[in-house]
Amino acid sequence: MKVGPDDLFSDFLKLFYPPSCAACRGELVKGEDWICTGCLAQLPRPNYHLYRENPVFMRLAGRVPIDFAVAFLLFSRGGRVQHILHQLKYFNKPELARYLGRVFARDLMQAGLTRRIDLIIPIPLHPRRKKKRGYNQSEEFAFGISEAANIPVDTESVVRVRYTDSQTRKNRLLRWENVEQAFQISKPTQLKGKHVLLVDDVITTGATVEACARILSENGTSAISVAGIAFATA
Repeated sequence: MKVGPDDLFSDFLKLFYPPSCAACRGELVKGEDWICTGCLAQLPRPNYHLYRENPVFMRLAGRVPIDFAVAFLLFSRGGRVQHILHQLKYFNKPELARYLGRVFARDLMQAGLTRRIDLIIPIPLHPRRKKKRGYNQSEEFAFGISEAANIPVDTESVVRVRYTDSQTRKNRLLRWENVEQAFQISKPTQLKGKHVLLVDDVITTGATVEACARILSENGTSAISVAGIAFATA
């Protein structure tokens, strides 16, 4: 196999700046990608894809019509998942989100859930926020699922038209008021009759997902499912 200059430069950098695990910050060894083997085995993966009436689904049930709702990881303050999300949000690591999407897609595929999906739509960021951050982590997670499951991603049909404050310190009512009418459909014909997988980063109260799912259901989608990188139980 021919080794190019980019490969040599990458190996050179790794000598002085070895890649670290996004969960524990320990040094990765050869063959590990983004998350070390130990952390990958210990990540809190709730396996919500194995049963329909899981906590994510129940949080959204009765509010919007949902076929299935799942999350890859469980969020807890100070834990490995918070470290991973911190890397995604503040350290410009879109490839980490894609990696997580590819790993989670294997779970979804084994459960037969991806066979039901026509289109993946990530929760959009407002253009101002996306410009500031550089990328949308939900979008990158969606592309990771897409790469593994071979399902197209649509980043154009839903747009965020309101610049909203952070949801982090808001209660359920304030979260809903914050995202009410935040989304619009720009290309409704692309959604007609499609089963959409709506992808978010962290699902807490579900207000953002609900607001986006509601406008999708009003514009001709046949079904809506939800997947998050993480689920915050409290």
